[in-house]
Amino acid sequence: MGEYKPITNDVPVDVESGTVTKIDESKKSIRPAQHRLVSLDVFRGITVALMILVDDAGAFIPAINHSPWNGVNLADFVMPFFLFIVGVALALAYKRVSDKSDASKKAVLRALKLFALGLFLQGGYFHGVYNLSYGVDLSSIRIMGVLQRIAIAYLLVAICEIWLRNDGDGPPVDSGCGLLRKYRYQLLVGFILTVIYTILLYGVRVSDWKYAIQDGTSAPQYYYVKCGVRGNTGPGCNAVASIDRKILGLQHLYRKPVYKRTEECSMRSPQNGPLPVDAPSWCQAPFDPEGLLSSVMAIVTCLIGLQFGHVIVYFKDHRSRIMLWLIPSCFLLALAFCLDFFGIQMNKPLYTLSYTCVTAGAAGILFAGIFVLVDVYGLRKPTIAFEWMGKHALMIYIFIGCNLLPVLIQGIYWKKPENNLVSYLFNINYFLSGINLCKYL
Repeated sequence: MGEYKPITNDVPVDVESGTVTKIDESKKSIRPAQHRLVSLDVFRGITVALMILVDDAGAFIPAINHSPWNGVNLADFVMPFFLFIVGVALALAYKRVSDKSDASKKAVLRALKLFALGLFLQGGYFHGVYNLSYGVDLSSIRIMGVLQRIAIAYLLVAICEIWLRNDGDGPPVDSGCGLLRKYRYQLLVGFILTVIYTILLYGVRVSDWKYAIQDGTSAPQYYYVKCGVRGNTGPGCNAVASIDRKILGLQHLYRKPVYKRTEECSMRSPQNGPLPVDAPSWCQAPFDPEGLLSSVMAIVTCLIGLQFGHVIVYFKDHRSRIMLWLIPSCFLLALAFCLDFFGIQMNKPLYTLSYTCVTAGAAGILFAGIFVLVDVYGLRKPTIAFEWMGKHALMIYIFIGCNLLPVLIQGIYWKKPENNLVSYLFNINYFLSGINLCKYL
């Protein structure tokens, strides 16, 4: 592969693929250019592959599954990586905006489509892998989810990129300080969001609350959770869940929270297991990992990715790009471990500040490494599969991440619905999980 030529400032870039396009003046049409930011596709593809890995293997390999509460495992990097990629792509897509109002309308429409798709896929319409029934109860539909969070972050960051930029006749951007100066209002938005999140997380008083569990064969059983505290970051009495309960309602939250695998709630922790005799009352309560308050910091992750994308737009030299990516990434990692040491623990369900920093820093370093290997040295053959997955990330997520492919396969069975390939594979997976769990018994 020939030498990679950096993206110039006179061509638009597609938001999803990172494709550089240029206008053919003779034909008055837009055609693809020869050069493409392949590293963005590869990074997206690696994230998709990571998502599939942790979804399939995380059930019996605790080290890569989501952390039950505090701390981060491999699976906890998937969502922030997607948000980071969205931010980078937005910087390329809106590098030149001729009509801000029209661009804003298109961003709103795109976000609404993505949110609606997430609601359709994760709201409960499609049956579960082990439940051959269809339909959704609007009184208990899950409102938030992965695509919904990405839609919210995409919309807010796109609006920031369209309206909060200094396109005047200021000094040229030729250094990191110049880049910070040009996009200072976007950084201010990120700082304000972080302050709002921190004030709400540690300042909202969480009152006592209750929830009910009904198995369909008996009267509902009520559980009371005693709180009456501020600043608690445990599973039962945190402000993130309290805000979701008040605004969204308990019936619209995710019913399989990760804290069911904590030592307090599972005899096989860090895997799912029977409740201990002295389990706290909140163990079976709904909790949405993509809730409202935690999505505030998800927007900050996307804003960080946006600033990394600006580096591509304004700097042509590979060395400058890599240094401007590695320096803030290392700073974010150092800040994350300092915050964690002083008590602000890394926590994915709450999307804490330390978690935001460690995942964004890791994303920046990984992206810089992929850029060097793929776009600088041209090593595309080893990453061709990831590149393809990155170009079709949404399709793969719908068919695999949302169980649509297993659902389609499960619809074909032999004589009885339970005699299908999905159930057979589940039994094998359950057997392997049981073998792995023996040491916890």
